[in-house]
Formats: sequence, C-alpha cells, structure tokens
Amino acid sequence: MRAHHAGGCLPPLHTGNPLFQRNLIQVALLYAAAIASGYAASLLRVPLPWMIGPLLLAAIVSLADKQPTIPWITRPIGQLVVAASVGLFFTPAALTAVSQQIVPMLAVALLTIAAGFVAALVLMRIAHIDVVSASLASIPGGPVEMAALAARHGAQSGTVAFAQILRIALLVLIVPPLLVALDGEGADPATALANGPVDYLGALLLLAIALGGGFFLKLIGMTTPFFLGPLAATAAASAFMMPVSAPPYFVLAAAQVLLGVWLGAMFKRELFVRSPMLLVAVLASTAVLLLLTAIMALVISWMTGIAWQTMVLATAPGSVTEMALTAKILDQEVALVTAYHVLRIFIILPLVPLIFALVARLSGRPGAD
Repeated sequence: MRAHHAGGCLPPLHTGNPLFQRNLIQVALLYAAAIASGYAASLLRVPLPWMIGPLLLAAIVSLADKQPTIPWITRPIGQLVVAASVGLFFTPAALTAVSQQIVPMLAVALLTIAAGFVAALVLMRIAHIDVVSASLASIPGGPVEMAALAARHGAQSGTVAFAQILRIALLVLIVPPLLVALDGEGADPATALANGPVDYLGALLLLAIALGGGFFLKLIGMTTPFFLGPLAATAAASAFMMPVSAPPYFVLAAAQVLLGVWLGAMFKRELFVRSPMLLVAVLASTAVLLLLTAIMALVISWMTGIAWQTMVLATAPGSVTEMALTAKILDQEVALVTAYHVLRIFIILPLVPLIFALVARLSGRPGAD
C-alpha cells in the first residue's frame, strides 16, 4: 500500500534514487495519456474536456493500482492558474451585482450546512458509520481540511476524505455535462474559454499577481491558499482595471489537466474493495445533497430573477473551479457563481471545527476538547 500525505501524494523521492527515476517516467507517461484523453474529450465536445478526460483516466489507472506518485505541487499550480482566470471576471459591474446578493449568499452557506447534515443521516444509515465521520464526509469543506478535522476528533479520516473526493468527482462529471445538455446550444468549451487575442505581458502580470496572492495566504496560514489567494489578488486587479489579461487557452487547459489527474489519483482501490457499501452510501448521500442544493438554487432563482443555470452552479456543494469554468462556457455570471462558493468557504471552514467539536463532545468522541 502507498501512504499518502494530506495533499493526496507522496513527497518527492531523492532524485538519485532509481525508484524516483522510474516514477518520473511513469508520471510523464500518465500525463501524456491524460493530455490525449483530454484531446479526445474535446473532440467529443465534452464540457471541461481537459479536466474530465484526465480525471477519468487517472481514476482508472489508480483503481487498477498502477498509479505513480503524483508531485504534490501539481494541485496548487492548477488551482493558481484557474483562480487567476476566474478572478478576471470580477469587474466593477460584476462586484456591484455580487454586493446585491449578500443575503442570499449567507442563506445558501448556512442552508448548505443543514443540507450536509441531512445527507449525513443517509450516509450513517447505509454505511453504519458514526455521526461525526458522516457529517464531516457530507458537508462541503474540502477533502484535506475535513480529513484533518476527522483525525483531530478521532473520526474515520480515510472515509471522510474518500466521500469528499467522490462527491467532487461526481459534481465535475455530472453537473457541467448536464447543464450544457439542458442549455441546448451545444457550447464549444474551447471557444467559450478562449479569450481572443492574447496579451502575453498582461497574462504574465496576472499570473505574477496570482502567485503573490497565493504566497501571502500561505504565509498567514490560510486554508487553500493557492486558490483563494490568487482569486482575491486577481479579482482586485480586475476591479481596479489593472492591465491584466487572461492566459492563453493552452495554459488554462494544462491547469485543468493537472487538477483532473490529481483528483483522479485520489481514488484508491483498497477503499472500494474494503467497503463496497461505503460507495453506495456516498452515492446516495451525494444525490440527496445535490437534490437539496438544486432546490435551493431554483427557489433563489425564482425570488431574484437570476438564471437558474447560474444558481445551480452557485449552490453546487463544492468544486468552485469547475463550476466557475462551466459558468463561462454557458455564458452565465461567473463572478456571481464564484462569489457564492467563496463566501460559503469562508463561512463553513471557520464554523465547521466549532460545530464538530460540539458534535464530538455530545457523541462522546475522543479529541472533543
């Protein structure tokens, strides 16, 4: 069995080690195959082809127990590029629109926590796991962060990480294709995500600002620094109308490949073999969570007049990068979708440790103090 650290991948081996060299070749072959799978998906006009194709490929390789050690740095690089691209949509007009949605955004964040507990009940009943593990597995908060909380409260961290990762993968595989199909216009992802002529100096400035934002949040110990930091920094640059520009499409596609492979690599064969009922339970609880958040989306759409596609993407339980890119493909309000997710992150992550410290204490779990 291969042990994994919090980012899902082993730290790098010594470069002179033959095992390192063999792993390097395997990683290169995996990424070459991932690029080919992304290209094939793009020919089929699959939404987010450069993420969905590599995700499926890496998951198949990992479940076959042939997965090489993926460099941990691939995830923050992918997050940084996508976050920088999304930050460009925070124009002054978009910020005005977002500011008018503060109350619905707060309501969605709190209702998502409640919906997570409902999904946790389903998970508990089917998989027969404790309330703390089930709740941490069901409330959107990120695999790494929730698994760390599970370990702190004596819960099942492996189960929590698996459920969180599977939910994100299902969101990526189901929501974008479904919404694009329902949209009925056959949007071409490459055309939608490309931004015409590229200003390379503006793109370099954008990525430099994003990198600075990521390292700043890393220094102050913020969670997911290389998504939230670049997003905040580039959104500010866009709002102040600095001469920043979107990176070329191939850079965005490469970032999606990195994220797709990282996510697919998280699927470990031992989890499927050891507890097949856990898979059934996670699928059922995810379906319940998606249903509840979709109902929220439709209600808010009816109350505010915002397009239902925008609200479904905005209230989706996790996967902000993919939902923002899908909003761009569908020509929806990218800044609004992103703002809903980011505000939910900033509400859920500080609240979750307090909520589960209380839940752990009430259920008599160790580590509750």
